[in-house]
Amino acid sequence: MRRMKPTRLNDIDWASWTPRDKATLLFVVRDGHILLIEKKRGLGSGKVNGPGGKIEAGESPREGAIREVQEELGVTPTGVRPAGELSFQFVDGYSLHVYVFTAEDCEGEPQETEEAVPLWVPVDQIPFERMWEDDRYWIRLMLEGRPFKGRFLFDGDVLLDHEVEVTSASSLLWGRGSFERKMIQEQGADL
Repeated sequence: MRRMKPTRLNDIDWASWTPRDKATLLFVVRDGHILLIEKKRGLGSGKVNGPGGKIEAGESPREGAIREVQEELGVTPTGVRPAGELSFQFVDGYSLHVYVFTAEDCEGEPQETEEAVPLWVPVDQIPFERMWEDDRYWIRLMLEGRPFKGRFLFDGDVLLDHEVEVTSASSLLWGRGSFERKMIQEQGADL
């Protein structure tokens, strides 16, 4: 029997959902501007997005996010903090879980590479029309410093269904280093 393609989030068993890939996005936000990229290759080629990519074996999400920014733009983000999580299911079967980070600044000047063209954009002029359709539902939460989790169902580039919720910062402990996690857990503090 042929399995039906999902058309709504409720068609997916999220309790047993496992992504094919895990990846990161990292947005440097400073002086009222956000560092975006025009992606030159891979998933989302031609779209505007934040720097990021797949997490390599043995890397934490934070380490992967920093490495991807270094590779894509030749800069090192500083003041990196976890911002949210995104789960993507595509009707063709591909699935992706993304850890989202922000950074207060970066060392160096962003450079065009084989992977990306850097774009500093005022935060009130983000080009959502050139981005993945889901971005308009969570980037504002990220800029407001409100931790979030989102689920999205796509058919190619078309968003079929979505849900985004504001969550507690403590649910984003994956974005901290082991020392930070230990201190937070010992203090019982909210991030």
